[in-house]
Amino acid sequence: MSDLTETGFKTSDVLSSLASVFEKMPDAEKKSQIKKTNGVFQLNVKNSQGKEAVWVIDMKNEGKVTKGPAKRPDVSIALSDDTFIGLADGKVNAQKAFMTGGLKVKGNVSLEPGKL
Repeated sequence: MSDLTETGFKTSDVLSSLASVFEKMPDAEKKSQIKKTNGVFQLNVKNSQGKEAVWVIDMKNEGKVTKGPAKRPDVSIALSDDTFIGLADGKVNAQKAFMTGGLKVKGNVSLEPGKL
């Protein structure tokens, strides 16, 4: 697994855990999840110091998480580190975050990150 850690970002811990889940997932289950999700999600995350980091969740081709921008993301999601953690913990409502500008989406908005 490549190192997904980015100093100053709590998001990197969550995505490292997600990557570990994908790596341990049986091939048949992973293929099923890829077929069901069928999308490449680029996360543009900004921390409290104003620094930005980018991760990609590829659930279209390989079923893995990587650092850096995607060549052709199906959807790009821009949000703060705190908003990402709140979404991951279930303490932030995605629709409310979107409506208030805390979550910005470009691309195929019909793809559901909730399927992950």
